[in-house]
Amino acid sequence: MNIRRLAAFAAATIMIAACGSNNSDSATTKAPAASTAGSTAGSTAASGGTASATAPGKGATTIGFIFVGPKDDFGYNQAAYAGSQAVAKAHPDIKVLTAENVPEDDNATRVMEKMIADGATIIFATSYGHLDPALKVAAEHPEVAIVQQGNFIKGTIAANVGTYFGTVYEPVFLAGIAAGAATTSNKLGYVYAFPIPQTIANINAFELGAKLVNPKAETYVVNTSSWCDPAKQAEAASSLFAQGVDVITQHQDCTATITKAAEEAGKKVVGYHADASSLAPNGWVTGSEWAWADVYNDIVDTTVAGGFTGSKYNANYRVGYKDGKNPFVQSKYGPSVTDATKAKIADELKVISTTGSPFTGPILAQDGSTLFAAGDAPAYADIESKNTAFVQGVVGAIPAG
Repeated sequence: MNIRRLAAFAAATIMIAACGSNNSDSATTKAPAASTAGSTAGSTAASGGTASATAPGKGATTIGFIFVGPKDDFGYNQAAYAGSQAVAKAHPDIKVLTAENVPEDDNATRVMEKMIADGATIIFATSYGHLDPALKVAAEHPEVAIVQQGNFIKGTIAANVGTYFGTVYEPVFLAGIAAGAATTSNKLGYVYAFPIPQTIANINAFELGAKLVNPKAETYVVNTSSWCDPAKQAEAASSLFAQGVDVITQHQDCTATITKAAEEAGKKVVGYHADASSLAPNGWVTGSEWAWADVYNDIVDTTVAGGFTGSKYNANYRVGYKDGKNPFVQSKYGPSVTDATKAKIADELKVISTTGSPFTGPILAQDGSTLFAAGDAPAYADIESKNTAFVQGVVGAIPAG
């Protein structure tokens, strides 16, 4: 997948803000891509020291976060923004800069360069398509630690960069169990943005979870070719409901449209990225949501202390339930979820916390070929690489190209 193709949807306006140690939220102001709004930098972090090429980000007094969408999208960007505010709260002597609606192209490069000019020596590039701009900026600034959220760096990883993510398919698998138990039509709906490995793995995990409790359950898929296009999302949801889908979920950055559409149509909904249960008080089943505070703060603490290079974050870092934690967690249950379903999910959580994978074979693709062989309990990298086709029970094709 050409990552730059994922940038087509992005808005032209860049929203940038800074939050100080005394603010739990920051006022967002409009600014061109090359300008930043914010207060003066805080005092040196407790660990002391200054940034250097041998210890990127050491002693950072300013940190930057860039987001591909708005901070209030009831989804991916809202969760990442909340994480940035957790960093601000935990590090009162560090200034935190945030930039919303940053496209996955050279605009991202310009925004990160401006943050560096304003003193940032740690930058979180939080969207999948921000990787190429992040690598470009990192190559120009070896004194700055840059971490990218959700993608993979192939080949040699420079001393000042890394990627991080949770094992997203795990709570999605558990939510699939709840969806499979909730459906009466045996038709589940899945609206997704792009057929990247993450989304394919999530769709497959969702269907596998549903099949575990309901062998007749099928997952109907529609892709929007956009991380956030409310009009396309509404159209996709309407199409799925017309086909008999009575439980819907999504892999979109902004989740409010589909969540509201399900509630208005009297359907059930499984959330993603953030807690949107307030938008569907009747139809909410459960969901998966980010809790970034611990990971973000540990990255900052490790880097400020001068320990980024050679750390787990100077790599393609992934963490899941098998590790005893996962920044991607299951959301609260809705009123219709039974105690029996909750108990089944609790049991399966114990299983995947041991095996580290809901993709324990044998698992077959739509065409009957083997995705995961019998006895195979693949690691994260294998799950990413092998989920190249939909599993049996998924209705729809992966777009070509």
